[in-house]
Amino acid sequence: MSGLFWFVIAYWIISVAIGLYAGKLVHSSSDYANAGRALPMYVVTATVFATWFGSETVLGIPASFLKEGLGGVVADPFGASMCLVLVGLFFARPLYRMNLLTIGDFYRNKYGRIVEVLTSLAIVISYLGWVGAQISALGLVFNVVSEGVISETMGKVIGASTVMVYTIYGGMWSVAITDFIQMIVIVVGMLYISSEVSGQAGGVMHVVNHAIDAGKFANFWPSLNWVGVLGFIGALVTMMLGSIPQQDVFQRVASAKSEKIAGRASVLGGVMYFCFAFIPMFLAYAATLIDPQMVTPLLESEEKRASQQILPQLILNHAPFFAQVMFFGALLSAIKSCASATLLAPSVTFAENILKPAFKNVTDANLLKTMRMVVFCFTILVTLYSVGSNLPIYNMVENAYKVTLVVAFVPLVFGLYWKRANTQGAMLAIGLGLVSWIGMETTNPDAPLPPQLLGLIMSLLGMVVGSLMPTMGQPREQERPLKKS
Repeated sequence: MSGLFWFVIAYWIISVAIGLYAGKLVHSSSDYANAGRALPMYVVTATVFATWFGSETVLGIPASFLKEGLGGVVADPFGASMCLVLVGLFFARPLYRMNLLTIGDFYRNKYGRIVEVLTSLAIVISYLGWVGAQISALGLVFNVVSEGVISETMGKVIGASTVMVYTIYGGMWSVAITDFIQMIVIVVGMLYISSEVSGQAGGVMHVVNHAIDAGKFANFWPSLNWVGVLGFIGALVTMMLGSIPQQDVFQRVASAKSEKIAGRASVLGGVMYFCFAFIPMFLAYAATLIDPQMVTPLLESEEKRASQQILPQLILNHAPFFAQVMFFGALLSAIKSCASATLLAPSVTFAENILKPAFKNVTDANLLKTMRMVVFCFTILVTLYSVGSNLPIYNMVENAYKVTLVVAFVPLVFGLYWKRANTQGAMLAIGLGLVSWIGMETTNPDAPLPPQLLGLIMSLLGMVVGSLMPTMGQPREQERPLKKS
């Protein structure tokens, strides 16, 4: 085993130990889910940034950029960073004032139990792809740094199980504190690596100008026809809007010390993410100048995930040992911060909004135990999903948000900003959005109108029509006031 491998192991053990130590701050379900609503500005900003800066940012986005240019990364980082800015401007403060434990609680208070269950299940299911992508990346890292001694499958199991340990114990406190440390490692590591690699490629401007001449920046805006425009909008809104009604986003909002911090930290984290997401793209394109013989076979390989190895192979073959340490430290930090957050978020949602209402008189201590048990079960589930999936990391993450886009986004927006939104409208929005999306995905996924965009349009139509129609059946549950702090 190389010195790099033992560094990775040492760093991994230290970071897990920090996460376990942070678990001492957990005394209630609120501490576990939202860090007791006590995090300062710099920690909330760090955890917003670190959660978004995951495996797809370092491994997935660069591979897509090399293959398709800037037009291939519309969803992430453009849509993803805009999501955080929109959350900070329009969602963070009103949701923070409601003093909720999960985003699912909003749907229950506004629309009732059935809508709570449907949206919560959609949110939980959406995390399969996102967490699966992080676990896939962990398997890749362990396989690369061990020089093949640890298989990707074994690396996935090792990575998932160790992240699970401190997430089970420390919840949001562990996530927040480790995210803060890992943000520092990511920022310092990425800046150092970019300076090291740019020198070998002829300088920053040489790399950028070469990419411009190669047309990598020329295809961002779509062709002026319906097919191009609809495809662009579909790719953009999938992550920009579909990731707004997500529990991990809500947790960062709810864990802040004040509503001002919640809003400002989300915007700042989104801006930071957008800026730093371009560094891996820069590194990947620099690799085409430094070692085209290495890059070309990986890009042209029939193995869908082969291109994800471009950056790791570049660093291993062309960077000095300290640069390798910094790169893999930053990469592990990015993956771990995202993996722990995305394990915690769906588990808390499932425990609070699916399991808890099924039992009477659940104590806070029992709810805390249930949350930890669900983290354990969900980790096993997503590890199996990751082992069985052959999708590239970028596609796993992008696909994750389609279900929340067509099911949960419209009821959230209208519930916050339209007084006439009611349970009937929410149910019709969910039904039409889900059925139209699944139907299109099944029958014609490559249609000019992207299936998730059709689902969003039908969800919007369902909300408006359903809310304006005379209510049927029982009195509207949503007319009870939303919970305030």
